[in-house]
Amino acid sequence: MNQDDTMQAAEAGDQIDAAEAAVSAQTNQPSPSNGVQLPAVNYEDLPDTWKEAMARAGWTSLMPVQARAMPYVMAGKDVMVQSRTGSGKTGAFVLPILERINPLQDACQALVLAPTRELARQVSRDAEMLVGDRGVRVVSVYGGVAYGPQLQAFRQGAHVVIGTPGRVLDHLLRGSLSLEHLKILVFDEADRLLSMGFYPDMREVQRYLPRRVEAHMFSATFPPSVQRLAGQFLHNPTFLGLSSDNVHVVETEHAYYVVPGMDKDRSLVRIIEIENPDSAFIFCNTRDRVHYVSVVLQRFGYDADELSSDLSQKAREKVLKRVRDGKLRFLVATDVAARGIDIPELSHVIQYEPPEDPELYIHRAGRTGRAGASGVALALVDVLERAKLTKIAQRYQIDLQERPLPTDADVAAVVAERMTVLLETQRRTRDKLQAERMQRFVGLARSLSESEEGLSLLAMLLDDYYQQSLHAPPPQPEESEAPEPYDEDRRDSRKRKRRRGGRRRN
Repeated sequence: MNQDDTMQAAEAGDQIDAAEAAVSAQTNQPSPSNGVQLPAVNYEDLPDTWKEAMARAGWTSLMPVQARAMPYVMAGKDVMVQSRTGSGKTGAFVLPILERINPLQDACQALVLAPTRELARQVSRDAEMLVGDRGVRVVSVYGGVAYGPQLQAFRQGAHVVIGTPGRVLDHLLRGSLSLEHLKILVFDEADRLLSMGFYPDMREVQRYLPRRVEAHMFSATFPPSVQRLAGQFLHNPTFLGLSSDNVHVVETEHAYYVVPGMDKDRSLVRIIEIENPDSAFIFCNTRDRVHYVSVVLQRFGYDADELSSDLSQKAREKVLKRVRDGKLRFLVATDVAARGIDIPELSHVIQYEPPEDPELYIHRAGRTGRAGASGVALALVDVLERAKLTKIAQRYQIDLQERPLPTDADVAAVVAERMTVLLETQRRTRDKLQAERMQRFVGLARSLSESEEGLSLLAMLLDDYYQQSLHAPPPQPEESEAPEPYDEDRRDSRKRKRRRGGRRRN
């Protein structure tokens, strides 16, 4: 790094430090420097029961996120942990939780919220492997499957419940789960919980929580929306930035995909489907490419528009107004056309093509992760462009990660999860009369599902419904939203119902 680069980095660091306090004040969020500071734990200092559990899981040492985060969960201190997927975060909260569960208290004492059924199952499997002979019962619940086995599991008793917020809420509404004795709440992959559209469900679950419950939040990124979510559930948390070897309070996550040149447009759509950004700048090097990418996204159903020097002043002002009003989700632009434009709380920057000038990469990526928040900068490159991008990362000391390109099967799985959330959320809004009206179509739905032509019709209806959701980002916490008040009426009504979340009394 030359002298100019060093000065720029130092100035950027000063700006970030200055911005953190401002963001905390403006958004009423706890500053990451607040909270109790606890020392990391060493493997040698762990109880024998922990070492035996780790041995069953094939772990021979603690990963950094485990060593740093375990003391907070064990001590019951709220913590926000920024850590990448695959960093060992599951063990960071599961082991301490299992140690603190009282198996003689027949009630749900810990709740882990996960964004997908796959993650819920994975965390549940890890927990069951680590339980050993503690007598702690773990139950996983998620949407898109029958209620029967989950209800049976609750009847047998559940000390730890791991599930998607929508299905957890369903069980709370049914009375099959009680959180009256809950002690620990964990948000696993909080950024994905929001991107999957679970915010309204999480707010509703909050109404069933005890007046004071400790909460821990794990997330790969901490954009403003996740920080506001933390402000609604966590109390005076400590922030641990463990996304890389360097500990930063805030940072932009840099990643790239190696994409065949002829498949960039479809690859971009698949990446957006997986990431589901709140908002994004998409940079192209030419005006023609800007127009092409904008049309592709619009045809696919996304709320996208373009900005280039080809636009008339009137058309440009119209686009800029949508940007300023927060009514445009994806802006496709050249570097020149995007100068001077700032999108507050921009979650993603996507570089459809790497820039010719290395400094432009910094300018592009710098549009996200501002003012004390974290963001994501993605790049689509071919094999030759990857070498250029790697040199840029080396020059500016950027921790650049290669990601596997999503497949159609990956996208189908994510869309299925997201669609299930949308449909189950919609179903919960139906009153008794509307539910009766729905029964008219059960026979038709069953009949359509038994033929290829019928399946095609059902898929068309699902696609139409899903496309409507692409015009806006998933629901997010707002700055003005205060934590949900404890609902005494709901607590009293729960007491009048049968015992839930543990064994049924005879």
